Amino acid sequence: MDSVPFRDGNIHTILDSRYLHSPLDVNHSLHTHSSLIRRLSQERELEGHTGCVNAVAWNSKGSLLISGSDDQRINIWSYSGWKLLHSIDTGHTANIFCTKFIPETSDELVASGAGDAEVRLFNLSRLNGSGFSDNAIIAPSAYYQCHTRRVKKLAVENGNPNVVWSASEDGTLRQHDFREGTSCPPAGSSHQECRNILLDLRSGSKRSLADPPKQVLALKSCDISSTKPHLLLVGGSDAFARLYDRRMLPPLSSCQKRMSPPPCVNYFCPMHLSDRGHPSLHLTHVTFSPDGHEVLLSYSGEHVYLMNVNHAGVKEMQYTSGDESKLMTYSPTINGSEMQPCVSNVFPNRFPIKKNIAAKLDKCRKQIKYAKKSLDNGIPYYGIDACNEVLNGYSHIIGPALKHECLCTRAALLVKRKWKNDAHMAIRDCYAARIIDNSSYKALYYMSEALSQLGRHEDALEFAVASHSLAPSKSEVAERVANVKRDIALAEAEKNSQTNDGASRFDSRGGRILSLSDILYCPESNSDDPHDGSRSERDDSDYDDELELDFETSISGDEGHDLESNILHGNLNLRIHGRGDSRDNADASGSCESPSSSSQNSRTSYQPEPAVDMKQRFVGHCNIGTDIKQASFLGQRGEYVASGSDDGRWFIWEKCTGRLIKMLSGDESGPYWNHLGGRIFLKGRYACIHLNVLKAKGLLIVFWWVLYSVVHMNLD
Repeated sequence: MDSVPFRDGNIHTILDSRYLHSPLDVNHSLHTHSSLIRRLSQERELEGHTGCVNAVAWNSKGSLLISGSDDQRINIWSYSGWKLLHSIDTGHTANIFCTKFIPETSDELVASGAGDAEVRLFNLSRLNGSGFSDNAIIAPSAYYQCHTRRVKKLAVENGNPNVVWSASEDGTLRQHDFREGTSCPPAGSSHQECRNILLDLRSGSKRSLADPPKQVLALKSCDISSTKPHLLLVGGSDAFARLYDRRMLPPLSSCQKRMSPPPCVNYFCPMHLSDRGHPSLHLTHVTFSPDGHEVLLSYSGEHVYLMNVNHAGVKEMQYTSGDESKLMTYSPTINGSEMQPCVSNVFPNRFPIKKNIAAKLDKCRKQIKYAKKSLDNGIPYYGIDACNEVLNGYSHIIGPALKHECLCTRAALLVKRKWKNDAHMAIRDCYAARIIDNSSYKALYYMSEALSQLGRHEDALEFAVASHSLAPSKSEVAERVANVKRDIALAEAEKNSQTNDGASRFDSRGGRILSLSDILYCPESNSDDPHDGSRSERDDSDYDDELELDFETSISGDEGHDLESNILHGNLNLRIHGRGDSRDNADASGSCESPSSSSQNSRTSYQPEPAVDMKQRFVGHCNIGTDIKQASFLGQRGEYVASGSDDGRWFIWEKCTGRLIKMLSGDESGPYWNHLGGRIFLKGRYACIHLNVLKAKGLLIVFWWVLYSVVHMNLD
């Protein structure tokens, strides 16, 4: 590992190649060379806001930076000298979450979206004078009030100076065309007839891939492809990012009638997250790569994942509901065919290995040897990096035998590391290794260990027994079988204990355990409300004995806070609904009507759509404190991935291998890093944000430190 510190080669060799290759190619290689990425450091700290900074964006030339803040102001900064050019009082009455320069307007038009559910457009040319104004007051050129909940993201199309798109937590994505109108009535008005809804996802949220969409999909992020602007990507309050072709969407509609969610081109979600159905799992950011071929998904309480947009012909990238359980169920066959013994280490087309790649193969063997040494030493992290480089960087040249060995080694390292979702990643590797070779016990052995970590002890036993049948002389395999049997016995004993404890907590109505449903719903004999109905009627509806409670709070700096205590001052929205209740968030649309009977597909048979699986994940950061934290591609071609973190750092990974190559501290006090400013320009400029602090003491005790600044990073 140490002998080859930079995977992209020696920088002196790249400089010498200027005589043989195009200067542009050489400049690009230098611009994104990992040695320079590792030398990123803070260049300047910009002060000008009096509240948490939630959004930044560059103009197309990289000469201007716009920032939006909790102080309800937008600031315009100049890269030359890092001067604050304008500080504009927007008139918003809540925190600004998103800001954008409108393209092809000479950087004179800027837009903002805020927690007051409004989108405002400002013309900077209307500012008096050319100097700095500490309290610039400018009337908005356009003023859209048609959303009913917070506007979390704006999107613009390259080359289009007339339209801005806004994504809101009300479940709609709206298209605002400045040529058609510069204002609209407030949401809920009797004459509110804005026909600007491009996507109506107020009945679009899915709990799992197999479930039909029912609840409001509170949109958190959206993006338009820079290379194929007809492609639109959205993400929100469930686990699935959705790709739409704007050319195939229905005409713009108003909110007077809730529409069925339109069909999307693709769902994107890591397979292991697709069937969890956890109400707190949601996306905080989605974005296209610079070339439009990949998308990046950032989850709350989860990792950052990379997906392919163009997955045609790549079967392993697409999956359907239930495919994950197939990975975890033992079968002597995979995909209906007997597995073949491992072949020799040659190319898949059976041609011999060429001498000109022998050095690369030798490097791969050294990396695998290093990974095994890391496993023996109990330091799995660097060993996982070594396997990632082999499998992701050289998969086109390594033969089946080397690939099988690397997959099993990485699975063992993941099982040992035990980070979040490592067990799921180990299961993937073991499954792939079994396809290559059915005569090796290792894939079955590590599959059993991973399943045990997930609590699937019965499945773990099947794989352990199969592994033991292939390697009866291996003492560790026999021990694995015994350990799984012991785990099953302990789990059964714990289950019996819980059953006995629960048997004593009967209510007075027939010995049934008192549930939250009994507390919330009065018996029909005591109810004066004719709409309550009988218990039997509710049993025939979407209600169930198991109730779900969704909480939405504003603890991410969206509302006021008290520095003198641990008490937060903000809004708490509690929604209690039956399992699968389609009426959830019905009031979020203001005057909008409920879906028509034709759109209530929960009553009809639902055929789950396939989804596109991850091809890389990026781990190490923490994203639980806010729902505006972003992950972005870095470099003109998106060679790197970066994300902010709750610990006050931002992380940079190599996209190809997932290797973490740089961490930068935002501030010693440890603020959130919520927003990343898009890309590194030719001069290496990059922007990030200081935000509020979340710290945990036992339970989640939240208090705030606010740093009013924008931080800029430069290549030294």
